[in-house]
Order: sequence, then C-alpha cells, then structure tokens
Amino acid sequence: MFGESFKRKYALTDSGVSNTKKGMFWTVIVNFVVMAGMGILYLLMEKLMLTRMDGAALPGLSFFIVAVLVFTVLSLITHFQQYRCTYGLVYGEIKTIRLSLAEHLRKLPLSFFAKRDVADLTETILGDINRMEHVWSHVLGYLYGSYVSTAVIAVMLIFYDWQLMIACLWGVPVAFALLFGSRRCAKKYSTLAKQAGLTASDAMQEAIETVREIQATNQEERCLSEVYEKIDAHEKSLIYGELSAGIFVNAASVIMRLGVATTILTGAGLILSGSISFMTLFLFLLVITRVYAPFDQSLALIAEVFMSEVSARRLTEIHEIKNASGERTFTPNGHDITFENVSFGYSDAAILDGVSFTAKEGEVTALVGPSGSGKSTCARLAARLYDIQGGTITVGGVNIQNVEPETLLTDYSMVFQDVVLFDDTVMENIRLGKHGATDEEVIDAAKAANCDEFVSKLPDGYQTRIGENGAKLSGGERQRISIARALLKNAPIVLLDEATASLDVENETKVQTALSRLLKGKTVLVIAHRMRTVEAADKIVVLKDGKVAEEGAPKTLLSNKDSLFSRMHALQSEESNWSVK
Repeated sequence: MFGESFKRKYALTDSGVSNTKKGMFWTVIVNFVVMAGMGILYLLMEKLMLTRMDGAALPGLSFFIVAVLVFTVLSLITHFQQYRCTYGLVYGEIKTIRLSLAEHLRKLPLSFFAKRDVADLTETILGDINRMEHVWSHVLGYLYGSYVSTAVIAVMLIFYDWQLMIACLWGVPVAFALLFGSRRCAKKYSTLAKQAGLTASDAMQEAIETVREIQATNQEERCLSEVYEKIDAHEKSLIYGELSAGIFVNAASVIMRLGVATTILTGAGLILSGSISFMTLFLFLLVITRVYAPFDQSLALIAEVFMSEVSARRLTEIHEIKNASGERTFTPNGHDITFENVSFGYSDAAILDGVSFTAKEGEVTALVGPSGSGKSTCARLAARLYDIQGGTITVGGVNIQNVEPETLLTDYSMVFQDVVLFDDTVMENIRLGKHGATDEEVIDAAKAANCDEFVSKLPDGYQTRIGENGAKLSGGERQRISIARALLKNAPIVLLDEATASLDVENETKVQTALSRLLKGKTVLVIAHRMRTVEAADKIVVLKDGKVAEEGAPKTLLSNKDSLFSRMHALQSEESNWSVK
C-alpha cells in the first residue's frame, strides 16, 4: 500500500510516508474508541429495555459513569495523537520539503531556468506545495485509516448478522467506486485549470513588468483586455472542474447515505420475520452513524486528492531533474581557462559547435562576434552556470564538470551589463561578494570601485536602502556597486560582459577606472560588443555561428583586412560618424 508508487503518487518523502502511516494508525484507533462510546450507549439501552420489557431493576450508574470517564480520557488522548500525526508532523514536514525543493533548485544548472517560466516555478513552490500540504494533512491519514477501520468493523458485524452488514455498508464501496471512476475526468480538468492559471499569472506578470512600454504606446486597453480574457478562462476552467467533481462527490455521498435507509428496511423485515431482535437493529443503527462519519471529511476533499496528482507530478518532475554535482575540492594548477571542442545547445537549436580556445591567466581574452554567435554562452559555460553537452572545459587543468558549482564559483567574479541588486542597503549589496566581510573591507572595495562619491550623498550613506533591483540608483551607480562586489571577492577569474556599453561618457570613464583595478593580474574573459574597447586585449576570439572563426592579438587581426574582426571594426568605425540630422 505504501510502496514507491504511493510515495510518487503523492510526492511524499520517506518521512512523509511514515507520517501518513502514523496518521492512519491513530485514525483507526480514534474510530474504534468512538465506536466503543457507541457500545456504552448500546449497553445502557439494552439494560433499559430489559427493565421496560422484563421488569428488571434499573441499571446501576456507577459502571456507566466510570465507562464514560474512561471513554472521555481515551478519546482526548487518541484525538490528540491523531491531530499530532495528521497535522503537527505534516506541518513540520512541509518546512523540510520547501527547504529541500529550494536547495534542489539552487543546485540546478541555469539551463533549467532558461526553459521554465518564473510564474510556473513560483506556482510549484507556493501553490502546488500548498495543495499537497492540504492533502497530506487533511485527507491521507483519515482516508486510509477509514478504509482499515471500516473493513475491521465489517468483519465484526458479520458475526451479528451478515444481511444487515451488507445493508449497512454496501454504499461505501459503491460510492468510492464512483469517485475513483471519475478520476480521469477530475485529472483532465485539474490539468486544464493549472495551465489556465499559469497563463493568467504570466499575463499579469508581463503586464506589470512592461507597464512603462504599455503606457508609452497607449496599449492599456488592449493589454487589460488580454489579461481579463485569460483570467476569465482560468475562472471558467476552475468552475468546470469544481462542478464535475461536485457532481460525483455529492452523488457518492447520497449513495453512501442510502445505507441508512436500506439498514432500516432490512432490519424491519428481519424483525418481523423473527430473525433478529430490535436491539440488534439498534446496534447497527448506532454503528452506521459512526461508520460514515470518518468518510465525510475524506469525501469532501476526495476531489482535491485527484487534482493533487497534477501538483504531485510537477513536484516529482523537478526533484528528478539531475542537479549540477561534483567534488567539493578545487585545486587547479593556475587559472588558465581552456575550451576543447565544446558543444552546447537547446532542444530547438545548437548554440556552440566544436569551440576551442584558451584564456590565459594574467591576460585579457575578449570574445567578439555577431549577435547570437555564442559569446555570452561561452562565459556562462566557463563558470558552469550551464553544463556543456560535448567536449571539455578545464581551469588550471581541472575539468570543471567534476567540480561542484558552488565550490567552483569561489574562484570567479562576474560583472555583467545587467546588474542584479537587492532591496537592501548599499553595504549589504556589496557584502554579497564576500560572506562575512567587515564594514571596513566593504567600504575599501566601494572606494576602489568609485562608489564612495555617490554613496556619501545618499540619506543614510552605506545604510541606505536602494529599492528593488537598485531602483533608486542610476545605471552607472548600479554598475559600480557590481564592480565593488567583485573587488571585495577578489577572485582569480573575472567574467566581464562589457559593462560600459550603455553608460554615458562620465560614468563610462569611472567604471573603466574601477575595472582596471579589478582586472589586474587575473584571468579575464570579456564579452565584447564594441570593437574599440577590446583593442587593448591580449587576445581576441572571434565567434560566428557557434564556432571559432579566428583568434589572435588585436593588431594581428586588424592587419588582415579580410578578417571578420577587421570588417566588424571597420563597420563600427563608420557608425561612429553617424549623427542626427
């Protein structure tokens, strides 16, 4: 019952399966204790009937008072244990599952995130886990516990009267057969609702992120209309799903409750024929009031169990994706970066094909080429942000595929054109470069990156919060904070996406001054967009269509008028003469 298929079906960990077993066990015990309470009532009724029919003395109260007190104590203890195992342990497990999912996502290569939408991942982490949490805590223990206790009670009732047992419990298997028969329908609508929800979330996120462009082009009405349509489609899919599930759930509930009518009718017939006594029928009527009770909550949520299979599958799919693992030690012989016949691509396109070059320690190696030639991909592969699909990349003779990414990245600093900052203070944003750095170290790095001049003008200096992604700072200021991080880290390898391409002349000069301090003596791999900025590089690697077209010193490549680099340099020189007329 609780094998791998069960574990996979509900996206449970080993601890989660154990908690479900505990919840089921205590649900069975609670059901038996409650049934024992019905037994006390039955005994009292039997004594009163003997007094009424045979003139026997009234039953003594002491036995029943003690029995009720024992029942009350047992009921409190067992209900507490049931609550602890079905809710308390599960809520602790939820924390573990969320943390393990976040840890797994942290170790996945960036190529995974390039294929998955942010809204989709957010829905998995929040929505899917919330739905599974409800199933784990409110349904599984109760449902499977009810199966066991009902089966045991059915066996016990056979010894009283098998005909009444059938009349009493026939509705349970029929009701659940109907529900499980509707599973395919529920799963279909759940999948449609999930997809419609993700589409609506994507539309809302896109509208918020592009609000400036939408307003600038007077497209508010069209944009809102599209968002409303997708929200309405999501609402409609939810209504269809709830309606189809509600029909089957209510039909099952009605069928189950028909057992009361069939028990009364069958019992009345057996009494008239003299086969059973009234007290036997009374016993079955007491039993039937409690047999159905454990199923009430499960029936109300059984549709959610079916729908949760979609969420469970999404969670399982993420956990089954292989993370970027490797050794936790990294001792290279120097920091030369060597690409040997490297290939990489996505399912629909090849990006790199047989790329080979070496970026030597202490030199600046520039990657240039047309848009889409694979420059940025090379930089990401060099830091194992993506995993290559062919060939090898070594740093100081060590194959980086064999090194755990977190360990590998301790030797890398990255300064990209698109700076990512956090809604925190200037101090903490720079301190990200080196965990545990002192305030003095942070300030020294900030001064070296020419940050001090603008930070001193902020309201609270280095303790000023800079807004979401540094919204309160200019582009040049944000870029200098990024460089300060890299200076603070002081890693031997620097990956640099031309950080000055979108800056004005004044900020470009300040950023270039800061970069010159950062790059000194390091292995530097530069992604170049403007040819004039790489003329001082030690080596240029020209990429075209995912392959190395040519490589060499800038002067050597420029001296060959037929070289691709020479033609690109000439084209950009011509563009520099363009002006608005």
